Amino acid sequence: MLPTIRIEKSGVPIYVQIREQMLRAIGAGILGPGEQMPTMRQVAVALKIDLNTVRHAYDELQQAGAIVILRARGTYVAEKPPPADPVLQARRLESFAEKMIASASAAGLDPGDVARCMTQLTKRKETKS
Repeated sequence: MLPTIRIEKSGVPIYVQIREQMLRAIGAGILGPGEQMPTMRQVAVALKIDLNTVRHAYDELQQAGAIVILRARGTYVAEKPPPADPVLQARRLESFAEKMIASASAAGLDPGDVARCMTQLTKRKETKS
């Protein structure tokens, strides 16, 4: 299933917009663990963009561990990874936080405001569970 992806003329690179929207769809459960993702070609055609732009987004999603790309079989949402080595986990967390700060700044948002919003959303999600 192709989640709704909107490309904005915001100065944020298109592959970053795709990556972030796919991550949100995975985080929100729109795309669940083990579920097949739309092909890169399907996304490129639907958005009327270059296939290499979508490939860049998917490559970054794979590097982040959010998806698994299996040649000639398709792309799937990754299962939740096993607990990581604490040192590696700390490095990944710092890298992720740095990317979020850069994304927020590129979008004209205050990273502190984004952090507060994330805390509020996390609390809301925990109370729903």
